[in-house]
Amino acid sequence: MTRQSVYIGALAVFLVASVMTVTSIVKPRWISWDSETPSGQHVHFTYGLHRRCSSLTGTCEYFPHTQDCHNDRYFCSMWRSVGFLMSFAVVIEGMTLIAFLVVLAGGKQKREQGWTVVSGLLLLSGLIQCAGMALIAFLYENDDRFFPGWKLDISWILCTTSWSILVFLAGGIAASAFLLPSEGGYELIPDTEREEE
Repeated sequence: MTRQSVYIGALAVFLVASVMTVTSIVKPRWISWDSETPSGQHVHFTYGLHRRCSSLTGTCEYFPHTQDCHNDRYFCSMWRSVGFLMSFAVVIEGMTLIAFLVVLAGGKQKREQGWTVVSGLLLLSGLIQCAGMALIAFLYENDDRFFPGWKLDISWILCTTSWSILVFLAGGIAASAFLLPSEGGYELIPDTEREEE
């Protein structure tokens, strides 16, 4: 297996993880609650990083509003911090994509030395997402607004899967840098004239 095939495979997996990251930000389903009224009507509430949705109104609205933060600034600060962290992770993923392309297009030397930049960016993005995921889990466990019946939903799962993949890729690329032999490059052509003298 060559370094180029390692980078190409890692790039493909990285793109899947990046789609998961963006989907987790866009889809307002980090924490949700499902129930039925006594009349049999299904009630569904979801919280996303920037929107809150309700099946009662059939709409989604911006979240958190100023009135949501009036009595609980701690919750709003933490929730907005997660939104910032996830957006920052997407910026780092954009930089990682550029690093992948530079390393792949740069030739043998870039592939042999570029692992530090690519692995570092993958690890940084993974750790940022891990922090965001952990903050949401902390709020879910400790905030009074999430009483029994609420659950961590698909966006949280996508984020968790994404950062796990990114950290795994960082380790895999770093390991390949030490375990794979150097790529065959240019070889010196023997100077036959000097040998004859």
